[in-house]
Amino acid sequence: MMKGSLSRRDFVRIGAGAVAAGAAASSAWADKAKSQALSADMPDTSGRKTRFISIGTGIRGCDLLRAAAKVPNSECVGTADLYTMHQKAGVEAYGKEIPTVRDYRSLLDRKDVDAVIVAVADFQHRRVVLDCVEAGKDVYCEKPMSHNVADGLAMVEAVQKHKRIFQAGSQRVSSPVFKKAAEIVKAGRLGEITLIEGHTDRNSDSGAWVYPIPPDASPETIDWKSWIRDAPDRPYDAARFFRWRCWADYGEGVAGDLFVHLLSGIQCATGINAIPNRAFSMGSLTHFKDGRDFPDLLATMYDYNGVTVKLHCNQNNDADGDVTTLFGKEGTLVIKDNTVTFTPQNTHPQPEWYSTDGWTAELKKKYYDDWAAAHPQKYDAPLAETYSEPQGFDSSVAHIANFFRAIDTREHVLEDEVFGNNTAVACHMANHSYFHRKVAAWDAESKTIKS
Repeated sequence: MMKGSLSRRDFVRIGAGAVAAGAAASSAWADKAKSQALSADMPDTSGRKTRFISIGTGIRGCDLLRAAAKVPNSECVGTADLYTMHQKAGVEAYGKEIPTVRDYRSLLDRKDVDAVIVAVADFQHRRVVLDCVEAGKDVYCEKPMSHNVADGLAMVEAVQKHKRIFQAGSQRVSSPVFKKAAEIVKAGRLGEITLIEGHTDRNSDSGAWVYPIPPDASPETIDWKSWIRDAPDRPYDAARFFRWRCWADYGEGVAGDLFVHLLSGIQCATGINAIPNRAFSMGSLTHFKDGRDFPDLLATMYDYNGVTVKLHCNQNNDADGDVTTLFGKEGTLVIKDNTVTFTPQNTHPQPEWYSTDGWTAELKKKYYDDWAAAHPQKYDAPLAETYSEPQGFDSSVAHIANFFRAIDTREHVLEDEVFGNNTAVACHMANHSYFHRKVAAWDAESKTIKS
């Protein structure tokens, strides 16, 4: 059963509680966070060793293998990839010899495998995840969780049917910075939140997925037919294999690559765990006209039951990096890179200044004299509080470790199949609106996007 949407009343209640009576000093929080972060990085070593495999050892697959290699009491016992060089790269990333194959299904037959890291292209997530959970394995799946709405719903149903642990791979939700943001919001220090903004900007060929094609790439080293089996058939195309995010047949473009991180962070910080009611996108394909489908500039406005969320990805690196800002009646919360800053709103009583410009000098003076007599107290300007992620903290390691711990304890993970599906559907809605040039609306009854 899918979890229901969060009502505006519920969301406002989260943000409108009594203001907390002062925050802990930044240094004290940092010491506590560092201690918690270091323990969060590592699963309980009193449990048995978690044995896992990795399906997909390309960019993210290798990154996740490097992270997993730092988690004690876990062991990778095999990898699978359809490209010969990626198979070798995965072994190097993990740092020790492990069996590697092209067809992952042979690894799922192993009874000693507890879990699977899925780091394949978006359009392959459904098939691979369903095969994994049907084989009785717990799954860590890279973001975005799904390639389309139907795939996501099928994945949620399968995970819950087989009672498996599932974690989506947007690692920022395991960062102490986002946990601190959630703590501030839950305490009601922002008051009523009605607007959230976020952006991640990239101004490079790499940021637009124009990745170099390895010199050994060929139909002999890449199993193209197996790779493309869940997409429209076409002849071998190295650009599509290595730059698959550019095309709608395989990926979700800017939304699936970047918006999903912003949305995951927003869900974590605010407690929203819902599909938005509406999304409206504008954008353009202005620079990378290489045959791709997706725009290189995308801006989307979402409606979460009256809470407005504005996201964009721009071809400019001078917009302060990766930033999420929550605007509340009582305060502002800015999450930037590895820091979170809370600034209370100055809501102290102040005399009217604008409308009195239409008064006579005599009445104006009397108003200000009376106001000053009625408000003798002097107020200090509100001070901002900034908290930083502990030095050396690795959210990827922490996210994998949280997953491994849940496998051992069967405890619930934060970024489960419902959480991951909600952020993925929001990405699908952004793209639907862009391509249809209309508002994309979520129909909860039919579980479809309509415009």
